Amino acid sequence: MNKRIAFATCAIALLMQASVARAQIGARAEAYEISKDAYIYAFPMIAGYKAMYEFNVDKNSSQYKGPFNQIINEGRVFTPKDTAIVTPNSDTPYSMLQVDLRAEPVVFCVPEIEKDRYYSVQLTDMYSFNYGYVGSRATGNGAGCYMIAGPGWTGESPVNVAKVFKSETQFGLVIFRTQLFNAGDIENVRKIQSQYWAQTLSYFLNQPAPPALPLPKFPAFSDDAFKLEAFSYFNFLLQFAPAVSAETELRAKFAKIGISLGAPYELPKLGSDKIATELGIKEGYEAIVKQKDEIGQAVNGWRVGSAFGDRAFYKGNFTLRAAAALAGIYGNDAVEAMYPLAVTDNQGQKLDGSQHKYTLTSPADAYPPVNAFWSITMYDGKTQLLIENPINRYLINSPMLPEMKKNADGSLTIYVQNESPGKDKEANWLPAPNGPIYMVMRLYWPKEQALNGTWKPAPIARAQ
Repeated sequence: MNKRIAFATCAIALLMQASVARAQIGARAEAYEISKDAYIYAFPMIAGYKAMYEFNVDKNSSQYKGPFNQIINEGRVFTPKDTAIVTPNSDTPYSMLQVDLRAEPVVFCVPEIEKDRYYSVQLTDMYSFNYGYVGSRATGNGAGCYMIAGPGWTGESPVNVAKVFKSETQFGLVIFRTQLFNAGDIENVRKIQSQYWAQTLSYFLNQPAPPALPLPKFPAFSDDAFKLEAFSYFNFLLQFAPAVSAETELRAKFAKIGISLGAPYELPKLGSDKIATELGIKEGYEAIVKQKDEIGQAVNGWRVGSAFGDRAFYKGNFTLRAAAALAGIYGNDAVEAMYPLAVTDNQGQKLDGSQHKYTLTSPADAYPPVNAFWSITMYDGKTQLLIENPINRYLINSPMLPEMKKNADGSLTIYVQNESPGKDKEANWLPAPNGPIYMVMRLYWPKEQALNGTWKPAPIARAQ
């Protein structure tokens, strides 16, 4: 009888240990899954914070532009020296407004711009959602004032404001793009930029301002923000991004591993919890990379599809949102600009300027269909940044067509290679890095045949 009792006691103990072990495994599996999901969710917010910190916080940064709530004009196109964001364009000089909406809304105004010049104003929040547009496509080229209100604002729209845009977050970046026709046109662009302006709502209305709020203590940005320090930055950023009803359960799930707005976060230091969290972060990043490589459809060596938009566009697909940020944060909605991406040739082989020369030939009737203009920009395949080259040319765009050489049948061949194709072809040369290539085509204000897939980009062919 005693043996039976002892055996039963031992069996019960073993069952209890197994139950505890299963619970621990389940908890660790849950920690892994939550860490992976949280990293994917946080990635575009961290990428945006990198830009904000370098543009508007760190005055010692080579990328510093200026303070919050003030439009900063770049009277030039971006070059390899601009590194705060990946895949910047180099054909529309930027003006940028980093809004701080905590105390009150911000009003920005644009001048009347000649009808043939394209411009756009893109409103983005800390999630990297595009929540509004002003410009040639969205509102026309007439003058006007517009207001941006933060998530807690409940006032009335001023009568002299054309439209009120609501941001889900308390900080956000507003990006002005003004078309540059050619190098000699830069002074005209600067004149337009000087007429973009922004003010707080109280200043705009000539009313007393609400109490000023001191700037937060912004944590210094480091590359560890994209690695094991991701959740520390994430917690900091969440305090400026109040949860929306659609994400109440998601935020509660994140809280299980210590993620909550403004709270300190400490990565588990030992054991399986540490392993689960680190694995979740690692595989979260891998999932983002995989999604980036699968954006859109493969067409003639290009990936053609839509990856940027507002909350409704993503429909909860946070992996796509993160992949878009990795491909090139602050991209436009497809109706404003399309971005076919190229990392392979038309045979599916990786583009590499150290191994091959390439050509892009567009028939005379098959240039990218746009209401504004198109461009093809070259980037280093490792960094996704613009590259130094002997002729300081980072792109070829449609305003350059009059200076380029057409083929006898009217088609256009662009030479994509590391070294000059010869003086007689240099007008059509897009300099490539001596290594991996990353190209982005931009169709500003694309026509319907581009949006519906009827038009196909020119094949990227190896030169014979």
